[in-house]
Amino acid sequence: MLPIAGYLISVGLALVAAGAVFLVWVANRKRIAAETVGRAEEQALRIIKDAERDADNSRKETLLDAKEKAHDILTDADRQARQERQQAQALEQSLTRRDAQLTERQLSFERMEKERLGREQTVAQREQQADASAAKYQQLVARQQHELERVASLTAEEAKELLLKQIEGEARHDSANLLKRLDAEARETASAKAKQYITEAIQRSAAEHAVETTVSVVDLPSDDLKGRIIGREGRNIRALELATGVDLIVDDTPGAIILSAFDPYRRAVAKTVIEKLIADGRIHPARIEEVVQKVKDETDEETRKEGAAVAFELGLHDLHPDILRLMGRLKYRTSYGQNVLSHSAEVARLAGIMAREIGLDAHVSVRAAFLHDIGKAIDREMQGTHLELGIDFLRKHGESEPVVMAMAAHHMDIDWPSLEAMIVQAADAISAARPGARRDILESYVKRLEKLEGIADSFKGVSKSFALQAGREIRIMVESEKITDEEAVWLSKDIARRIENELEYPGHIKVTVIRETRAVEYAK
Repeated sequence: MLPIAGYLISVGLALVAAGAVFLVWVANRKRIAAETVGRAEEQALRIIKDAERDADNSRKETLLDAKEKAHDILTDADRQARQERQQAQALEQSLTRRDAQLTERQLSFERMEKERLGREQTVAQREQQADASAAKYQQLVARQQHELERVASLTAEEAKELLLKQIEGEARHDSANLLKRLDAEARETASAKAKQYITEAIQRSAAEHAVETTVSVVDLPSDDLKGRIIGREGRNIRALELATGVDLIVDDTPGAIILSAFDPYRRAVAKTVIEKLIADGRIHPARIEEVVQKVKDETDEETRKEGAAVAFELGLHDLHPDILRLMGRLKYRTSYGQNVLSHSAEVARLAGIMAREIGLDAHVSVRAAFLHDIGKAIDREMQGTHLELGIDFLRKHGESEPVVMAMAAHHMDIDWPSLEAMIVQAADAISAARPGARRDILESYVKRLEKLEGIADSFKGVSKSFALQAGREIRIMVESEKITDEEAVWLSKDIARRIENELEYPGHIKVTVIRETRAVEYAK
């Protein structure tokens, strides 16, 4: 029993101790809670006081800002009001000035209106006086005219006609003297100016000249190729000559074959064909025909590009492609050994320089000069002279009439259509006559000119004859006492017919017979 009682006592003491501890803990928590509530209340009071103080400060600051803004608004309103008052005063002053000006103008207008009315009255009075004076004058003139007709025994129309004839005679005399003086001055200055312009044009167009030959030489890597070019029984060389139209001369000349033809285009094609065949190694008739056709196509394209390049250098950018193609073909055409494309370009440069010097249309001159020999690119394929073919071709391809007419007159086959045509003809003559420009045997050339002049001199009544334009024209001076105008016409026909029968010449020769009658008198 004792152990149980002791155990119960221990338990009871433990419970009492636990209860005391719990009471102490509860008392401490109450105290801590009371202290915490007190501090919170103090802090809340402090926060409320701070908030009240801050609110009071904010209210004071807001009130101060509101007062400052109100002051600023009042100040701005006052300033704007002053400005508006000043503007109103300025406007009022301006209106006052304008009223004064309008009043002054109105007064001035009234004065001018009074003056105008006065002038109108004066003019009306003067018109009345003038009408009266005119009537009186007409009466006087009628009486005087009647008196003059009575004294001179002439009517007014007869006297007027006599006076007009006298004035016309004096005017004709004065105009003849003026024309004579101007003609003398023009003759004095024309020669010097023409020489100056031509000299400057030649100096600024110093072109090189390369005389064309009738043969070309193809270099061979070895003489063994000559046999291959000739072929079995000569079939290759016959095929080449037939396809190209060129004579091939295979002789003992080491490492070379000679191509002979008067057409530079054919020689150029043949030379290129042989060079391609040698490089390819296949030489037989079928291959020859194939290469010839290919080379012709390539050469045609190169000629078109060549014509376009020369036209571009001259500033001609709108020529028809067919025209450029034909102009390029002139690279393979010669006239007395002179390359026609180079000649055409030189003539165009000369014509452009001279046209600009004297103030003519340089574009028309250059264009006509460049195209003046275009017919030579097709005259071997079609019937007609190169001039006729060129005119038809240019008109067909849209060239303007001034260009066509200037080109058509470059051999003086027609009357001068324009001053640009004269420039083209002069430039053509300069280019053809330059030393070294054309290859012609001097001796035969001189003999041909001498024979041409000799034929003309052999006719009765001829005083002098001159071969011009490299033998393309002959001018014959006849004695006016022995040859009449009608006989001069028949003389030109007889000389032309004899030239046709006795001379050989390219193109045409123009025969001009000049019969001149001069009347000379000296004023003493």
